[in-house]
Amino acid sequence: MKDYLLDPEAREFRATTREFLQRELAPRSDAIENRQDWAAVKAVVQALGKAHYLTLMFPDLYRGSLSSPGLVHAAILSEEAAAINYAFETTIATAISCAYPLHRYALPEVRARYLDGIIDGSEIGAICVTEPDVGSDSAGMQTRIAFDDTRNEWVINGFKRYISNASVADTYIVYGISNPAVTAQKGMSAVVVPKDMPGIRFPRNYTFMGRRGCIVGEVEFQDCRVPANHLLGRRDEGFRIMLGMFNFERVILGGSGLGQARAAFDIATTHAQRRNSFGQKLGCKQLIWDRVAEMSWRIDAAELLTYKAALLYDAGALSAKELMKPASMAKLVATETALFCADATVQILGGDGLTKEYGRAEQIYRDARALTIVGGTSEMVKYLIASTDMPSIKPNL
Repeated sequence: MKDYLLDPEAREFRATTREFLQRELAPRSDAIENRQDWAAVKAVVQALGKAHYLTLMFPDLYRGSLSSPGLVHAAILSEEAAAINYAFETTIATAISCAYPLHRYALPEVRARYLDGIIDGSEIGAICVTEPDVGSDSAGMQTRIAFDDTRNEWVINGFKRYISNASVADTYIVYGISNPAVTAQKGMSAVVVPKDMPGIRFPRNYTFMGRRGCIVGEVEFQDCRVPANHLLGRRDEGFRIMLGMFNFERVILGGSGLGQARAAFDIATTHAQRRNSFGQKLGCKQLIWDRVAEMSWRIDAAELLTYKAALLYDAGALSAKELMKPASMAKLVATETALFCADATVQILGGDGLTKEYGRAEQIYRDARALTIVGGTSEMVKYLIASTDMPSIKPNL
């Protein structure tokens, strides 16, 4: 990594973060990948919390050594963690995405109750958006969040799936329709639901081809009630909260993609310089150096777009709508780069790229496949980019 856009403090932060994760995450990565050991995941989360890494997005709560912590540093953390184990990075990225709306929109008493445990690493958070018929298209959301004024409570009914940290999270941010008479953009709300509330249950967890050790599953709400003060922001303004969260999440996913791409690239270039084929090093073959060159320029492009978006976010001069395009571009290019590099690395390694006995190439290949789907598919973020450049056109997706 050249870190073209980062200042010396951020470069130093990368170095110390890499050392920290090599000490705390790397020794546990085998247990996470091969035994799906949740205790190993929790141990690293707690270490990150103790070292102030989970407050990077919240300068008023941060107690580390950085002068101006922000999304740049959170993206670095994401990148370095994903380079070692993307399943683990998914867990902490989801937790931070849960902490973000709590910090910004929760009432003080709710914020203190649910945010503190997430940022100190003792608790885990989750975000509930996706439903059986709702992915990127939030307009079709079926979950209902109704207010019972006789008991001063919000009542949640609905079914969410593909929820990272489902069943193991302590706190859930749930999005649902609070005013079905208007569009979802004008009638959505977000509420905080603790794991032990009556009416919340977890029907099943999923088995994924990759990201082993990251728990993903279903969350169902049946007349689940939370106090009135568990609303985030104002009633019917949940879509605005979700939009801001997605900008943040997509830049973090840019870091995830970079980490996966970089790990694959290192494996491929090491192999190409070591392996002999037809009397010379594999990397001397034109078809191989062509792949290596394309991996290299794609990684540099992804790095520039990801940290440009993070810097724009931290500068605070753009609205959530204005940040949508740079965040989407970061997510698109970095995750597509991860997928390209993972595939090219397996091809360069040949049979060695298909088996665990010869290293991580096959794991990265399986893990990277999720990146172009989660947090908004590549197709969806392309639409968001194009819709910014052609504002007069509003296609019916």
